[in-house]
Amino acid sequence: MVAGLLFLAFAFFAVGQASATRNGAQGAADSAALAAAQRAREELGPKVLTALTTPGGLDNIFKDGPVLADARAEAVTFAAKNDAELQTLVPHAGGVGQFKFTASVQTNYTVGESVIPGTEREHGTATATAMIELRCGLPPGTGGSTSPTPTPTPTSTPPPVTITCDGKDMPTDPLPAPDELFAVKLVD
Repeated sequence: MVAGLLFLAFAFFAVGQASATRNGAQGAADSAALAAAQRAREELGPKVLTALTTPGGLDNIFKDGPVLADARAEAVTFAAKNDAELQTLVPHAGGVGQFKFTASVQTNYTVGESVIPGTEREHGTATATAMIELRCGLPPGTGGSTSPTPTPTPTSTPPPVTITCDGKDMPTDPLPAPDELFAVKLVD
């Protein structure tokens, strides 16, 4: 009877070890996905004005290779800070003005030895998705473009534009901070 209870206690301990490893993997995946999205947000800030004032501009704002490469490097760094290795980082479009990064990680450590055979070779794995969502648009009544002005010549400055972010009108000179333009959140 005592041996049975002792075995049961060790089995519960093994389940706890597995759970802790899984939670570590999930934390690493969450941080990797969020880091990628936040890095991309920093790079996208200056492009938002052009995207908002160009027909179809929002469709192309997330198609920049260097931004995606920087986002991947950031995800690798944050996975490593959580003692895990980034397995994949998949960028994909959300709705209009949305973009997602799905990160998959594997812990560098295993569940450890226990009464359950094979756990000493089992690594924790997890996946998380973070989304960048544009908070801004042109104010109502602008017809999707800036005020009708002549096309600027190469030596002239474009006219000032006002955008609406979360219901608040904001001038774009100076351009608002990236966190005022885009929200970043875990979605999966």
